[in-house]
Amino acid sequence: MGRADFHQQHASRAHAEAARLLAQRSTLGPRWLTWVAAELYRLSPPEYVAMVRRELQRQVNTDD
Repeated sequence: MGRADFHQQHASRAHAEAARLLAQRSTLGPRWLTWVAAELYRLSPPEYVAMVRRELQRQVNTDD
């Protein structure tokens, strides 16, 4: 499976995962970044984790 195929196959899942992480931001307050780091650490493969990070960054920038 190529990179583009992987991205296409997992894009909606990465978007949903990023939204789940962002939804906890106000609840966790200052602990949120540490929690997100731990949540990302549990995910795999690394290519998927990178997708979630990029999508989370995009959502955070849109939210601000």
